[in-house]
Amino acid sequence: MKLYMRYRESFFILFIMLIAVPIAGELKFHPFQDDFRVSFGTTAFFFFMLWLRPSLLAGCLTGAVVVLFRVFLDGINQEDFLWSASLHQHMPAFFFYAAFAGLFSLFRVNDLHHRPLWVGLLGTLAEILANLVELSFRAPSLLSVVQPSVIGPIAVIALIRCFFVLSFFNMIKLRQAIWTKEEQRHRNERMLMLISNLYEESIHLKKTLQQVEDITRDCYELYRDMKELPGELQKDRFARQMLMIAGQVHEVKKDNQRIYAGLSKLISDENERDYMPLGELISIIVRGQEKYARMLGKDIRFEVNVDIPYLACHIYTTLSLVNNLVANAVEAIENKGMVSLVATLDETLGWIQFSIGDDGPGISIKEKELLFMPGYTTKYDVSGKPSTGIGLCYVKEVVNNLNGQIEISEQAEHFATVFTIRLPHVSLVQKG
Repeated sequence: MKLYMRYRESFFILFIMLIAVPIAGELKFHPFQDDFRVSFGTTAFFFFMLWLRPSLLAGCLTGAVVVLFRVFLDGINQEDFLWSASLHQHMPAFFFYAAFAGLFSLFRVNDLHHRPLWVGLLGTLAEILANLVELSFRAPSLLSVVQPSVIGPIAVIALIRCFFVLSFFNMIKLRQAIWTKEEQRHRNERMLMLISNLYEESIHLKKTLQQVEDITRDCYELYRDMKELPGELQKDRFARQMLMIAGQVHEVKKDNQRIYAGLSKLISDENERDYMPLGELISIIVRGQEKYARMLGKDIRFEVNVDIPYLACHIYTTLSLVNNLVANAVEAIENKGMVSLVATLDETLGWIQFSIGDDGPGISIKEKELLFMPGYTTKYDVSGKPSTGIGLCYVKEVVNNLNGQIEISEQAEHFATVFTIRLPHVSLVQKG
């Protein structure tokens, strides 16, 4: 598929070149007061040659089209038009384009895009030699061509023209590189957020595995107790039912274990790629939440202060915790407001602290008591369907597992609600 797309792109460029070069060739002047012309056709030709491989075939095709186009124009504009005379007059232009393309291929100019100075110099040399080839077909003798008065102007024009084209070509390449880098950054951010969500789900799945394990054990203990009850018929019937339930729960556990193993393989191999400077992580979170706010139709300004931007923190833990709280802050604001995100390091106590504040309506005392309970939510969609209510429960679970702290403050520093997470430095930062 990639090969097909490459050929398709090359054919498209060749098609455009076969149209553009003959037309640009009519913007011309004659430096030696004869049929030899200097035109924008060469400029366009050199530009297109930098994009095309193989060059020789493209040069021969372009030369043929240029000659036919000029003969066609003569046929339109001249009353006493002769095909043979017109073809003889313009045929040397074919040898210019063929020689230029041949030298371009011989010098392997398209393999030197990473060395633009060499591209410019070799392109200039190819154009000078190609012009001399054309002049040798037009001049009465070769000796009249290799003169300083002839080569000098050709060399100056070729040098200016080639480096002008090269600068334009490199600007396009630079723009392409910036665009590609930006696209790669967006893809990486989406991938990081996806894996962060998988990390969050794996925590819930691990907790579910423990609950299934407890249910299986309780069912088996109940089965043993029922076996000891009097009344053989009832006892055996209920015991078999309990054993069947225990077996079904055990099957669920095995399925969950397989899923958990797959998720763990994706996210648990800690290496350098699992860590990123905190400043970059916070930027990813803010950009994502800015898009989320726009999607909700809210005008929200983000105030960010990261005292430790170069500290390498675990990507998925940081993203899943902080992103959850920032998303809650965005959702809490009704139409317009501000969200604050502050990250600091207390080297004395060994804590990394994240504070996320918003100027929304705030949290009541009753809601504060229920906020971290599984399933509790104050958020409903347009159809009245409640949210899952597991976001803050998950945050608290992870913070507790990392031996950290989480607290809520009201009316702090102009913000209605501020969530503060404190995590041990060693649990989040790359070792070594």
